[in-house]
Amino acid sequence: MTAEGLEILAGKTLTLPNVAAEGCRDEATDYALYSRLASSSRTKNPKLREALQNLANTEKKHLEFWLKYSSARKEKATRPNKAMISLVMILRLILGTTFAIKFLERNEKSTIRKYKSIAKMIPVEDRPQFDEMIRDEEEHEQTFANQTQGSYVKYISFITLGLADAIVEISGIHAGSLGIYSSTELTGLAGIVAGAAASIAMASAAFAQAKQGFQGSATISALFTGVSYFVNAVILATPYFLTSNMSRAITLSVVLAIIIIAFVSYYNSVISESSFIRDFAELAGIMLGATVALFFFGTFIQQFLHVPVPH
Repeated sequence: MTAEGLEILAGKTLTLPNVAAEGCRDEATDYALYSRLASSSRTKNPKLREALQNLANTEKKHLEFWLKYSSARKEKATRPNKAMISLVMILRLILGTTFAIKFLERNEKSTIRKYKSIAKMIPVEDRPQFDEMIRDEEEHEQTFANQTQGSYVKYISFITLGLADAIVEISGIHAGSLGIYSSTELTGLAGIVAGAAASIAMASAAFAQAKQGFQGSATISALFTGVSYFVNAVILATPYFLTSNMSRAITLSVVLAIIIIAFVSYYNSVISESSFIRDFAELAGIMLGATVALFFFGTFIQQFLHVPVPH
């Protein structure tokens, strides 16, 4: 293989036929997915449906380009990745179309880098079509973002706000109550009562915030914030009603909090293209810090101020 036929990317030797074969598989999968999403009865937004169909048509054009250079049989080269299609459709069903497409497009940047790395292998007569394909790939994200501004995506920040605040505050309240109460039920009840009050306060704050230039419904923003806060408070309080062992209850509650943090951080990282590790570490660190600090604070109140322990 000559120097013109090889390219190195991240320690991997790339050849035009190999990249073409991978490109065919990727483009065939994307074409099948976008077509399926565009024709689905669950896609009710006409602008989103049109955007998805346009993306499907674009992916089909890319597939036809790579077929010229793939050494695999056409039947094999155009066979989509059924496992990926199933995964994306499940994510779409559970987490919505926007998340599913964002998840699908997460590897777009690495794909573009791979394509660009073998640009000099493309014959001169096909270079304009190749350059157009690169531009299409780079514009995918913006095209999709422009068509989803009117969807529920703009309310995600309010849901995240409610979940994040509830995790930190309710976990802290439970830990602080452990130093005062001797009953896990009372500790759990304290978290639910505090959660109910705080969810109303958070909803009111979200309503006021959304009234200040937010392009959406202030009422829906408040509803998302308040409901997500209260539901999270109930989830974190549940272990205290399932066991009378304090250590077991707080451990399970903290584990649930970490699972919720991981989910929220990952969801947000996909939607906003932020760092999952950074978001998870920051929120988990704040939650654990508040839990430890308020546990010692509650213990201090009970022991040093001689507060009677309720039973």
